[in-house]
Amino acid sequence: MRAGAITWQLAQVFWVGGIWIMHFVLLQALEKLGFASLLVQEVALYTRPLLIGLALVCVLLQLLVLKQAMPARQLLKDLRGQLLLAALLLACSFLITQKLWPAAQYWLMYSYLAVGMCGVLLVLQPIPERNTQR
Repeated sequence: MRAGAITWQLAQVFWVGGIWIMHFVLLQALEKLGFASLLVQEVALYTRPLLIGLALVCVLLQLLVLKQAMPARQLLKDLRGQLLLAALLLACSFLITQKLWPAAQYWLMYSYLAVGMCGVLLVLQPIPERNTQR
């Protein structure tokens, strides 16, 4: 299960770290450097869907690792499974809303930050390990 634990952590670093670094570091740094606010908004509009897409792929990978570590019927009872499913639904919601209703900027920002919060809460959870007792 060591490969699963490494995959779990690597996927978490990519999607959770990417979302928070972009929102709290990159965009803030561009504003502090004196970039025009319209340019900062364009960078955000371009990178947020890319990061949500990456988060979607990584969440699916983490769900696969979690499914291997525990029986499928316990997936929804475990907090990690609930957080991953919430992040999955929010990421899908973000991408569908962006495609069908791009003017809904408040919902896009909410779902982006909610995915990030699910990620932060997931980081606080233990790494899944396979139960040897069955």
